[in-house]
Amino acid sequence: MSYDPTPTPTTALAATTTDVLGELPTLPTDRRTGCPFDPPAELTALSDTPLRRMRYADGHIGWLVTGHAAARAILADPRFSSRYELLHLPMPIEGAPAELPPAPVGDMIGLDAPEHTRYRRLLTGRFTVRRMRQLAERVEQFTAEQLDAMEQAGPTVDLVEALAQPVPALMICELLGVPYADRQRFQGDVATLFDQTAGAEASGRAYAAVHQYLNELVLAKRAEPGDDLLSDLTASDLTDEELTGIGGLLLAAGLDTTANMLALGTFALLSNPDQLDALRADPGLAEQTVEELLRYLSVADPLTRSALEDVEVAGRLIRAGETVTVSVQAANRDPHRFPGPDRLDLHRKATGHLSFGHGAHQCLGQQLARVEMAVAFPTLFARFPTLRLAVPPEEVPLRDRANIYGVISLPVTWDEEVAP
Repeated sequence: MSYDPTPTPTTALAATTTDVLGELPTLPTDRRTGCPFDPPAELTALSDTPLRRMRYADGHIGWLVTGHAAARAILADPRFSSRYELLHLPMPIEGAPAELPPAPVGDMIGLDAPEHTRYRRLLTGRFTVRRMRQLAERVEQFTAEQLDAMEQAGPTVDLVEALAQPVPALMICELLGVPYADRQRFQGDVATLFDQTAGAEASGRAYAAVHQYLNELVLAKRAEPGDDLLSDLTASDLTDEELTGIGGLLLAAGLDTTANMLALGTFALLSNPDQLDALRADPGLAEQTVEELLRYLSVADPLTRSALEDVEVAGRLIRAGETVTVSVQAANRDPHRFPGPDRLDLHRKATGHLSFGHGAHQCLGQQLARVEMAVAFPTLFARFPTLRLAVPPEEVPLRDRANIYGVISLPVTWDEEVAP
């Protein structure tokens, strides 16, 4: 899709002044009607209005971006900041301060260049496509072990506990050098950090607990380095506090996003038997399946930026200081970029989706997540060819009040083979 012709500043300013405050939407979040894999209907209804005004939780009048081209342009533009202290929250969070504090030390997500660039350069070489694909053998091993345990447990299991959480947890622990036996110390806290209903106090306690655990781990790595990413970074100029912050960020991101993609992706495939049949018939579709599921589900949403200066995008003038919320769900369902976007189609070329973000802040661990999913989905369905939901689809509990969308649990069952 070609980008919208840029109007003159006069035209763009005139467009913004025609908005009436009473007509501004809040961020649509209600998925309770319709398909559980679809964004809120109010979002997709805005596909012909790629950028429009929106009222924020604190009353700030900023912008909502639903068009793919506009979203991509904003995420790639250094004139839009990721610094937390410049942002307004698109959704209310109980106990959140009126003004957000700056990012904690080591939290790259809330930084701009040059601070962000320094951290990014230290990590990029450790997350290359080649290095992540070298981990595929370990992913295969962990996946097989979890499926062995699942088969031994017998039909009916919760796929979240049996597969979706353990595989990414094992892999991120291996990558960072975190003892897997310690996962109970931080797994619940990580879930709290992404829970919109937890409140600021509970989130603060969870953050402090994860921070304390990582700080202890960093000190241990400095004393006795191993063959892992955190140990590698102890040889850099990063301080203990920076290493702790970076480690906590990578741990949280590596656990929650992929776990929810594995569980929700399985739910989506089971709900679209024609597409599941296509994957079973051609395991070579695995990588393409991953890209389409990433586009179709868009579990990490939204992304927020603040304009550092006046910027024109898609015919609108965004003023300096205005917050912009990019709806990844809506952008990935933009019919101008992905024809028939509400259809799961494993033969679609879904490259260009924004599920890992775009620009300087694009997800560092995306290649590891891709490897985990490309192994897990075909292996799961080959191992359990009769796999199906153990409850009606409408009874699957959805994780719809969290920053990472997914399912709380996914009860599945299968037919046990009977020996001849």
